[in-house]
Amino acid sequence: MNPLESQLDYPFGDTLPAAGTILEVAPGVAWMRLPLPFALDHINLWLLREAGGWSVVDCGVALDASKQAWEAVLAGPLAGQPLQRVIATHCHPDHVGLADWLCQRFGVSLWMTAGEYAFARMMSAGLPGVDGPSAVPHFERHGLADPDMLEKMRSRKNYYPSLVPSVPTEYVRLQDGQAVAAGGSSWQVITGFGHSPEHAALYCAERNVLISGDMVLPRISTNMSVFAVEPEANPLQQYLDSLQRFANLPADVLVLPSHGRPFRGLHTRISQLRAHHDARLAEVLAACADVPRSAAEIVPIMFRRPLDAHQLSFALGEALAHLHKLWRDGIVRRNTSDNGIIRFIKAHKVTVGL
Repeated sequence: MNPLESQLDYPFGDTLPAAGTILEVAPGVAWMRLPLPFALDHINLWLLREAGGWSVVDCGVALDASKQAWEAVLAGPLAGQPLQRVIATHCHPDHVGLADWLCQRFGVSLWMTAGEYAFARMMSAGLPGVDGPSAVPHFERHGLADPDMLEKMRSRKNYYPSLVPSVPTEYVRLQDGQAVAAGGSSWQVITGFGHSPEHAALYCAERNVLISGDMVLPRISTNMSVFAVEPEANPLQQYLDSLQRFANLPADVLVLPSHGRPFRGLHTRISQLRAHHDARLAEVLAACADVPRSAAEIVPIMFRRPLDAHQLSFALGEALAHLHKLWRDGIVRRNTSDNGIIRFIKAHKVTVGL
C-alpha cells in the first residue's frame, strides 16, 4: 500500500472475490471481478439484486476468459437467476465488451448515456477517426517519430473491435441527475467527462454507495487523453470539473470503483487526484519553460518506464491533455514548426500557482 492509499479506508481489507464467485459489499450489492489482458489486470463488476434476477454494472471484455468467468458466476452464485439489465458506465472495452453477448443471452436492454453508446458503436465498427490508424498522423503531429511504434499503432485497426465485436443496436439512455430504480433502491446518475465522452457513475443515498466507474479510482489516476477524433480537446479540465460533481456526497460513502478495492474516503481521494494533476502540470510547465516541447518529448518526463504501443498511445494522449490545459489557460503557447510538429513553450510573463 502506497502512502496515499493508506489515507483511505478499505472496509474489506485485502479480500477479493475469487474467480467464479461474488462478494456482497452492501445489502443487495455484490462484487464480481474479471481478468483483463492488460497491465491493469482486472475490472470490478457490480451486481444489484432484483426481484427474481440481477442488474449488472459493466461487463468485461469479449474474450474467452471473461466468458468463462461469467459462466461460472451464472451457474454458481447467481443460482441460475437471469440478468434483467446491463448498465455500462462508459464505452471502454473492459466496461462494454460483453454487453451484446449478455443482452442477447438474456433478452435484456443495455443502459448507457448517449455519448458513450455512440462512441461504442463507432469504435466497434472501426470507423475512420476512431480506429487505430487514425492515431498515427495525430501522434506524428505531436512529435512521435519512432517508425516501429508508428507501425504498431497503424496495425491496431481491429484493436477495439477485437474486444468489443458488437454493441446492441438499441439502448436505454441514461442522463445526468436521472433516478434509476435498481436493486430495490433509487440510484442517481452522475455524469463525468474527460476520461470518456459521457461517463455515468451511480449514487444510492439510501445505501450510501457510489459506483464510481473509472471517475474515482483508489490507487491509480484515471487516464485523460486527447485523441485524433477531437484533437483540440481539453479533457483534463473536463475531468477536474467533473470531480466537483462528487464533492457533495457524504464523506463516508462506500466507493465501488472499476479497478482496485472498495474504499471510503472519497473527499480525501478527490483531493489526492487534484494534487496529483497539479504536480504533473507543474512538471510539464517546467519542461516547457525555456525550450518548446512536443507531447512526445513530455512522455518520458511524465512516464519514467518503458512503454509498449498500447501504453504509449495513452501516455501520449495524457501528456497532450496536460499541455492542452496549460495552453487553454494561457500558461503556454502552441507553435507549429515548418515540418508540422506541434510544440508548446511557456508564455512570457506568466505567473501561475500550480
